[in-house]
Amino acid sequence: MSLKNLSATIKIPNIFKDKLKNKKIKQIYERFEKSIDLNERFIVAVSGGPDSLALAFLSKIYSIKKNLDTKFFIVDHKLRNGSTDEALKVKQILGKFKINVEILTWIGRKPNKNIQSTARNARYGLLFSKSKQLGINYILTGHQQGDLIENFFIRMLRGSGLKGLVSLDKKNKINDVNLLRPLLDEKREDLEFLSNFVFNFYVKDPSNNNEKFQRIKVRRFIENLKINGLESNKFVKTLQNLKSSNEVVDFYVRENLNKNTHYLRNENKLILNKDFFLQPYEIVFRCLSNAIKMIGGKYYSVRGKKTENLIHKFQNNQAFRVTLGGCIVEKINQTVIIYEEY
Repeated sequence: MSLKNLSATIKIPNIFKDKLKNKKIKQIYERFEKSIDLNERFIVAVSGGPDSLALAFLSKIYSIKKNLDTKFFIVDHKLRNGSTDEALKVKQILGKFKINVEILTWIGRKPNKNIQSTARNARYGLLFSKSKQLGINYILTGHQQGDLIENFFIRMLRGSGLKGLVSLDKKNKINDVNLLRPLLDEKREDLEFLSNFVFNFYVKDPSNNNEKFQRIKVRRFIENLKINGLESNKFVKTLQNLKSSNEVVDFYVRENLNKNTHYLRNENKLILNKDFFLQPYEIVFRCLSNAIKMIGGKYYSVRGKKTENLIHKFQNNQAFRVTLGGCIVEKINQTVIIYEEY
């Protein structure tokens, strides 16, 4: 759509229209608009980094054009000095563009280890809580192409299977909430350009230079690979091929869940028959992981090792009754029952 047609469709404030006159930013917006294709209210997760600021700018234009009530939230983790001042600075700068941001504060004990993953879980917990409170079923995050590649290598180092390697996708559904990543095809440097051009600002997180975090080590490793010939576009194509294979596995996961489980809705209880465990190992593993996440109502699946142990116990004809992922998982004869822990 041309800028002229865009302006004719609905009156966009000059503060945005002037920025869209830049050819590069206009192209990014058009790709964003095509990627999101949403006609419902949504939440935008803002961090202050260039990716999330770009997302806030693009989302605001989209919400104006579609006349959607869009909510913007930034999470103050309070993990380092100055985080609150940063959040207030981001709120102030976005406010100049009529982007009203609410700051959510993470209350509670701060971790000494697994800091980034614990903070990420806390951030999503706050966002999903707001989503439920407001009755909004879509949350947008600013993940971009670099995150996609980094996620692959991080998961590979953890020994993840096919699903883990391609787990970062444009859309995931978690407990009836849709998590959207509309910038996943965008390059980090293009989003930095947009943030600088529009806001002349973005937060430079000092943890991005701290190699005690695995993600930063992986980022440095990828940078070295690029120097030695790694082409991002070809790598992304490889990931797309792996995702196609993953979709085949997911088809058989759905088949197994449909044929070999019985859900008691009133009791939030799932019964697995013995044929459930007679499928190929990867199918059983994913089905059991999905089942526990569904009944427990958690945002993330339980750790793979714990799921593996359950499968081995069943295959070795061992009786068990364990608490896992907010559920009780119990084997009775040749049947496994999963129900919510109270």
